[in-house]
Amino acid sequence: EWSFKNCLPYFIAGETYKDSNSHWRGKAGRLGVKKADYPDPLYDAFLESGKQSGQGFSNDLNGSKPEGLARLDCTVINGRRCSAATAHLKPILGRQNLTLITAAETNKVIIHNNKAEGVIFRYNGDEFKAFASQEVLLCGGAINSPKLLMQSGIGPKRHLLECDIAAIVDLPGVGKNLQDHAKIRLQFASKKRLPFHEINNPVVKIISGINWMLTGGGIAGSNIWEAGGFVRSNADVRYANLQYHFGPLGFKILKGKVSVEQAFSINVDQMRPKSHGRVSLNPCAVNGKPIINFQYMKDVMDLKEMIEAVKMARELISQNAFDEFRGHEMKPGNQFQSDKDLEQMLRANIETAYHPSCTCRMGYDDEAVIDSQFKVHGIDSLRVVDASAMPRIVSANLNAPVQMMASRAADFILKKPQLPALDLQYDP
Repeated sequence: EWSFKNCLPYFIAGETYKDSNSHWRGKAGRLGVKKADYPDPLYDAFLESGKQSGQGFSNDLNGSKPEGLARLDCTVINGRRCSAATAHLKPILGRQNLTLITAAETNKVIIHNNKAEGVIFRYNGDEFKAFASQEVLLCGGAINSPKLLMQSGIGPKRHLLECDIAAIVDLPGVGKNLQDHAKIRLQFASKKRLPFHEINNPVVKIISGINWMLTGGGIAGSNIWEAGGFVRSNADVRYANLQYHFGPLGFKILKGKVSVEQAFSINVDQMRPKSHGRVSLNPCAVNGKPIINFQYMKDVMDLKEMIEAVKMARELISQNAFDEFRGHEMKPGNQFQSDKDLEQMLRANIETAYHPSCTCRMGYDDEAVIDSQFKVHGIDSLRVVDASAMPRIVSANLNAPVQMMASRAADFILKKPQLPALDLQYDP
């Protein structure tokens, strides 16, 4: 039911892709998507280095060739971010059957006779109850959805008892299986000063802002990370297990202030981690912030792949295409060469790609939380529809996959037939 051929029609139906006639791309969806196109010679050098290094090139990473280096897609319309809210929520805020309340916090699902009937939430210091005529849908993401389930008595029985919460349904998988894309950023000095390096200049800021207001373009219309790709860290893996994001500037953050540097940066994310973490309640404050432990690189294979990630990025930047731009390695620095040194560096500097997922995973085994239509096991009229539903993290960013999942969920909820499967073939 969740094979790629059943998901692909929803990816296509959900987007309007600018300037493409590919049958992999959509033309009538709410989500505005375009290929990033701001001109900068560092982007060109990055793409050329993919060819020179053998790491590859692709015209469309979301098309028939999803490996290699490419100009990335971005969810942008007329220079503005087309978020899920922009695409799906804002156009319907005028509906009489829709009320949007922001800055509210839900603390509990109301459950009676193992049926979800509503939620309890706090707003402006007061407590409210909202009741559902049909179903309750949790869409809080991989951190807040398992937190809310556990606050409501749905989760690992032993942990709930530790938190003095009566267990309504013992679901040991709630909060477990937390996955994310671990990330490391490399930064290199640029021998040439290019347009992105002038962003801190007040005059450039003003001109860029005026240009953006008039045209929606220019530097202010760029998301910076306009090039990237998917590559394999070694010949033994069956799929691209690393992702690049390339930006034609460097930066440092001091006391919360971003300072742009004459440099360029490359982020490398690990796509399919074997290490899993956990989200749990704080027994001393069950309605407070949850305890989040990602356990990055706990599995030795993850550490191996992240060491390979640094080496792959360095190999890419060492190509002739970068000769006229490449200065010294600013971050992490050439002093980290041996695998042991790289391990120490990674353990001190690894970052999140902000892709938490899989904590209410779909399935039918003892640790599954929801079924294939997002229904919570053991509770009627309750679904979880967000990245927590993934059984394992996908090999890419989560924005488009979660919107695809939500669109399929809407059809399940409305009892509409799913879109016909579409089995397109990849290029060899």
